[in-house]
Amino acid sequence: MVAPPPANKPHVCLSAILIMGSMMLMDAYLVEQNLGPRKIGVCIMVLVGDVCFLIVLRYLAVWVGSEVGTSKRGYAMILWFFYVFVLEIKVYFIYQNYKAADGKGRSLDGWTGGGGVDGVARKALTLLLSICVPVVYITLAAIDHMDYVRPHKKKEEIRSRLFWVVVDLLDVLDMQANLWEPQRKGLPLWVEGLMFFYCYILLLVLPCVSLSEISMQGVNIVPHKMMLYPILSLVTINVITLFIRGGNMVFYRDVRVSGILMGKNVIAIVLKTCSFVQYRRHLGDGPPPVLGVEMQKNCVSHGPKVPMPLPIGKKHL
Repeated sequence: MVAPPPANKPHVCLSAILIMGSMMLMDAYLVEQNLGPRKIGVCIMVLVGDVCFLIVLRYLAVWVGSEVGTSKRGYAMILWFFYVFVLEIKVYFIYQNYKAADGKGRSLDGWTGGGGVDGVARKALTLLLSICVPVVYITLAAIDHMDYVRPHKKKEEIRSRLFWVVVDLLDVLDMQANLWEPQRKGLPLWVEGLMFFYCYILLLVLPCVSLSEISMQGVNIVPHKMMLYPILSLVTINVITLFIRGGNMVFYRDVRVSGILMGKNVIAIVLKTCSFVQYRRHLGDGPPPVLGVEMQKNCVSHGPKVPMPLPIGKKHL
C-alpha cells in the first residue's frame, strides 16, 4: 500500500487561518447584532459551532495539504463546500437581522447606534466577504504548488482561468450583498429569498467545478479543454444574473444594481462566445484520427516480428 504524501504544513496553516478568521468575523457580526442576555446566548452558540467546525477543519485541512503538490483537488472541493455551507448560514442570519432592523425602522444598536455607523458596518460586511471568499478559493486551488505543470505558459493560462473564477465570485457576492446593504425600497420577499439562495448555490457549486476540472485532467493538463466551467459560468452568472439585475432595475427601481458588473457580464458573454467558436473551429480543423491506421501502426511497432517466407522460384518445365 502506497503511503500518502506528507502534508504541506505552511499551506495547512494558511488555509486554516483564513477560514477560521472569516468565520470569527461573521461571529462578531452575529454577536454584536444582539443585545442584553440574548448576546450571551448567541456568543455561546457560535463558540460551540466554531469548536465543532475546527474539529472537522483539522482533518480536512491536513488532507488538502497532503494533495496540494499533486494533481488531485478532491479534498479541496470538500473543504470549499463545507466552508461555504457554514459561512453562508451565518451570512443568512446576519442578513435576516438587518432585514428585521429595517422593518422596524431602526439601526442595530450593537454597532454603537446611528444609521451612518450601521451603514458602514453593512459595507464592511460586503468588503470582508469579497476578500475572504476569493482568497480561500485561491489558497485551495494552490496554482503555485503545481510543480507538475512544467511549461510556464500553460501555468499562466491556468492562472488566468482562476482569475475569471475570482471575478465571478465577486459578481455573485455583489448581487447577494444588495440584500443587506442600505436600501430605499425593499424587494418582495420571494425575490430576496430567490436571489440569496441562487447566489448560495452558485458559491457552493461553481468553484468546485473549477477545481474538479484541474483534478480530472491529472498531470497532463490541457487548458483549452477545460470548458465545463466557462459554459456553466456563461449561463448561470453572465446571462442569468444580467437578467436578474435588469429585472430589479426595471421592475423594482432598485438603485443598488451595479452597472459596472452588468457591463462586465455583457463583455464576458461576448468574449466567452468568441472563445467557444474558436475552440469549436480548432476541433473541426484538426484531422480525425484514423483508427485502422493507428491500429496497424501499433501492430507493426509492438507486435512480434514474423520472418517473411522466401519466394519460391518457378520450376522450368
